Amino acid sequence: MRKVRIAQIGTSRFSHGLYIFESLKNQPDIFEIAGYALPENERENFPGQTGCFDGYREMTVDEIMNDPTIEAVAVETEEKYLTKYAKTAAEHGKHVHMEKPGGLSLNDFEGLIGKMKKSGKVFHTGYMYRCNPAVREVLRQVRSGELGEIISVEAQMNCSEPADLRKWLSKFPGGMMFFLGCHVVDLVFSIMGKPDRVIPYNRRTGKDGIGSEDFGMALFEYKNGISIVKANASEVGGFARRQLVVVGTKATVELKPLEIFTDSGTVTDVSIYRKADDWWDPGEKSRSGNFGRYDVMMKEFAEFVAGEAVNQYTYDYELELYRTLLECCGVGSEGEGEKQ
Repeated sequence: MRKVRIAQIGTSRFSHGLYIFESLKNQPDIFEIAGYALPENERENFPGQTGCFDGYREMTVDEIMNDPTIEAVAVETEEKYLTKYAKTAAEHGKHVHMEKPGGLSLNDFEGLIGKMKKSGKVFHTGYMYRCNPAVREVLRQVRSGELGEIISVEAQMNCSEPADLRKWLSKFPGGMMFFLGCHVVDLVFSIMGKPDRVIPYNRRTGKDGIGSEDFGMALFEYKNGISIVKANASEVGGFARRQLVVVGTKATVELKPLEIFTDSGTVTDVSIYRKADDWWDPGEKSRSGNFGRYDVMMKEFAEFVAGEAVNQYTYDYELELYRTLLECCGVGSEGEGEKQ
């Protein structure tokens, strides 16, 4: 596969900008890094997140956009700027990898998708679980009918976050639901499709006197059942209980925890239950092969850009996912989610 010439725009304190640039550096056979831009004072605001750029050319956004040799950009700014810079890249005919879930305005996101459709370039988002081999196997089982008719999906994205992050969540509608709940909204949406109705149940735990919505939950109504997403930033042991449970009429599959970090890579534990008449069935246990959160994701982006593969997550999928996420965050039909 040919190399993809790419530049990164921005980084942030709590998201994946540092890791994405490290992934680009780790794959020199795939990526030629043209440089980077820090357009929102990231060097001053997040000094601990900018060392990864040492030795690479610092550019302006205009220089990146007007360089015809740069065919792709990774947009890794703070969340509130994501859609803005992705849209600029789309207007200049660049392929776009954008950190999840996008900015805070539905109108702006709709505009971004319109620009991407017009350009016909790749639009790729940072939902890392899409590249998890165990998740992909579940999707295969769902689509093949191996699990039967799907009744419900339960997906959790919990952790015990420090106080500064939980305070920062107040910047977003739905708080934790917007920040990390988006990952599990994507999982349920990819399996079940658009729900008939979304009922958000986001709450403030009040831990440490912090007033952000650090507990996120939403119910997805479908004709034959209810699916659940949950993201709690104040759950002791929550990372070990990150999970995906898919309940079908023929079998139930459980991924828990979604990620186990080992010296040789990341793995997922899988249980499948097929014996409907045995309440004590321990299930079939297995563990996925090793994978990397970011390297696989960015390698696939390069394959899409190079025409070696086709992105299964379409423009319309990304737009409907974003709309559904805003519903989970309690955002009304006006679609403007920014907190002042």
